[in-house]
Amino acid sequence: MAASTTAPSEAQHTNAPQAGAHIDPAAQVAAAGFVPVQTRSARPRSFEPEEFGTPTGREVNWKHTPVDRLSGLFSVAAQNDGVSHEITTGEQYIAESLSAGTAPRGEHFLSEDIVSAVAWQGSAEALHVRVPRDEEIAEPILVTITGHGADKRADGHIVIEALEHSSATVILRHRGSAQYAQNVEIIARAGSRLTVVSVQRWDDDAVHAASHQARVDNDAVLKHFVISFGGGLVRVNPNVELAGNGSEGYLYGLSYADAGQHLESQVYLHHKGAHTKGDVLYKGALQGESAHSVWIGDVLIGANATGTDSYEANRNLVLTEGARADSIPNLEIETGDILGAGHASATGRFDDEQLFYLQARGITEEEARRLVVLGFLTDVVQRLGIPALEEELLSAIETELAAVNQ
Repeated sequence: MAASTTAPSEAQHTNAPQAGAHIDPAAQVAAAGFVPVQTRSARPRSFEPEEFGTPTGREVNWKHTPVDRLSGLFSVAAQNDGVSHEITTGEQYIAESLSAGTAPRGEHFLSEDIVSAVAWQGSAEALHVRVPRDEEIAEPILVTITGHGADKRADGHIVIEALEHSSATVILRHRGSAQYAQNVEIIARAGSRLTVVSVQRWDDDAVHAASHQARVDNDAVLKHFVISFGGGLVRVNPNVELAGNGSEGYLYGLSYADAGQHLESQVYLHHKGAHTKGDVLYKGALQGESAHSVWIGDVLIGANATGTDSYEANRNLVLTEGARADSIPNLEIETGDILGAGHASATGRFDDEQLFYLQARGITEEEARRLVVLGFLTDVVQRLGIPALEEELLSAIETELAAVNQ
């Protein structure tokens, strides 16, 4: 049975004005009978794709996305053979797959856009990563997701569950090419310590839209990383609910957009329990004509989230002409009894003073630019705490920088 909120989506509004007509906003709202949804918490949610309608690009959650390039993900895959999964390490932590309605699948997850609803309907069985109670896993659990061609479609749902007082790191590595609609459901039970890393190193013609939804219970800690370097269009949207008292959520992102790439993340952090702590930091670099990144950060501190400490920031470094970064932070607070909350956003080119400082010490301009970019992005890389992956990403950044200097 479909489950949805009563708030209507903008896609359901049919009283659009005729071209060239004068638009009176007040009259529009009165005629429509509702105020268009703006806050992330008020968006409709459902497992039924048709309840969302086909995006037009005018909706608040689609207006920065080239929806025409995503059109292949607006209906369930006919063959669903676009990707395959390989458990590279940690195979013993893969539990029996989960059909819709089989717990814990859907315990917390409820789609908030059409692509996510399509992924739910199109994935008959969900991969289930399950970390046993009280177990501390030292080596990361690595799931490699390989695309089999840009003309291939796939819908997928992954459940990552850390039971009480467990500790683990799960890496989702994406490569190859496909048109992939994906859901990732994350459950951090009481007292657990869970790190989830989603790495997108697709080929240039891949299209990937993912919805990550997480619930963090009492005294649990979730670290969530979105690392996007490859793909033609990659849209990974994390939604994290700090549901339990004393829970913590750390949401980090790193992207490097080349010519023609669109890399996007719409982040939602909901402080629901008391004495929760949240930190959001996304950094991106862009180079090449029509390189485009989008970051939208929404933080909601609920009425019962007393004693909350929260901060979100997005930083972008534009390396060449023709690249564009959209950055929109939002903060909603429903209680005054908090430790602190804030948000920040900055997008710009090289700092001339930094370059001058380095060049004044005998460093060439090219090397100075390299050092500035590495210093800018390494901050997020070092938070991973996974040496092999850190080395891989630093090498990837070096490769990108070499390309811009050619």
